[in-house]
Amino acid sequence: MTGSGRSEKASIAIRRAKPDDAPAVVALDQATTGQNKPDYWRDMIAQFSGAQADRRAFLVAESGGRLVGFISGEIRAFEFGAEPRGWVFAVAVDPTLRVKNVGTRLFDELCAIFQKAGVDKVSTLIERDSELVLAFFRSQGMLFGRYIQMEKDIV
Repeated sequence: MTGSGRSEKASIAIRRAKPDDAPAVVALDQATTGQNKPDYWRDMIAQFSGAQADRRAFLVAESGGRLVGFISGEIRAFEFGAEPRGWVFAVAVDPTLRVKNVGTRLFDELCAIFQKAGVDKVSTLIERDSELVLAFFRSQGMLFGRYIQMEKDIV
């Protein structure tokens, strides 16, 4: 790795989200998904930054005082007999920094929290057509698991 690569990596700080991060999280999510969900993100940050910090986390990445990424997840037992595992609910990175390992650093930090709590697997759900998200999780070593999610419209 070149000296500039180390400098870029060192300039990214990972920490737990705080309520005042919500506007930046909303803006980053909207920039990456096209959806505006301020109430959802405020609620997620509030829920994940309080109790059960050893079993859930909402982490943010900062560079130069600017929020450039986030990830959230928690440990859950799955209803169909799976052992408790870490679940990743959301991840987003500023598109201009996607090749700078920001997502990998966030993912690794979340996995470290899960591992410290005693779980040995991490899972997530991904929309079939989300090729970028699928590629990211595959690059983290994630493979298709033994469960298949199914759904039916009832309206």
